Amino acid sequence: MLVSKWGNSLAVRIPADVVRELGLKEGDSIDLRRAADGSLEIVTEHERRRQALAMLRKFRGRMPADFKFDRDEANAR
Repeated sequence: MLVSKWGNSLAVRIPADVVRELGLKEGDSIDLRRAADGSLEIVTEHERRRQALAMLRKFRGRMPADFKFDRDEANAR
């Protein structure tokens, strides 16, 4: 892939076969992440939502026994 200038940013074109495989269309939001092996991963909005739901299901609202919520401390940030 070729990195090109696009305004003040850089851009790459995603090959058509990858677009089809991921089911992408114009205007979709994606993230690029570095994988553990150093490669780049394209993460779609659908995948981000799936991962967020999986994390919420794993959490199940359990807080550590010593957890204490301090409203003043939270609002001080």
